[in-house]
Amino acid sequence: MMHFVPILALMLFNVPQQAVETMHPMTPVAHVSNTFEFKIAAPVSRVALLMGPDGERCWAGKQWDPQFLYPQPGKDVEGAVFTVQHGPHNSIWVATVLDMAGGRMQYVAVIPGAVISVIDVRLTAIDESHTAVAVTYTRTALAAEANDDVNAMGADDRNSGPHWQQAVEACLAAKAK
Repeated sequence: MMHFVPILALMLFNVPQQAVETMHPMTPVAHVSNTFEFKIAAPVSRVALLMGPDGERCWAGKQWDPQFLYPQPGKDVEGAVFTVQHGPHNSIWVATVLDMAGGRMQYVAVIPGAVISVIDVRLTAIDESHTAVAVTYTRTALAAEANDDVNAMGADDRNSGPHWQQAVEACLAAKAK
């Protein structure tokens, strides 16, 4: 099997055999997963509408400006593909699960060459007018050079619950007026 890898690499990727033989094992990359939870005084149906890419505009701040590639015009649907500018980075997002009725949303976001993130949002009815929100961020560096960034993002993720709660509550209050 050891000789098969260089031959396969030569055939598939047109990599010189010498390069294949001198490759070193990959440097370990950072991988973090953090969950935060909070409660909102609103039914799941209202909270769910704020957890889609377009719905988040109400509470996620000016930096959250998804540019939809699919569908056109942009809307909150499962399979939506969009980009978001984060400082100097443009991330590519896919809404892999967008079940508003079931209270489940999941996104995969990639900053090419740096980080891949899976964001999982779960909404659970506490009663008819209160919702429990659980958000899990799982991040993996795509290169060892991004390890510090992934670890810093993980630390920020751990502490995001109060911010999300306040921002969602403010959005709901503004929409109620």
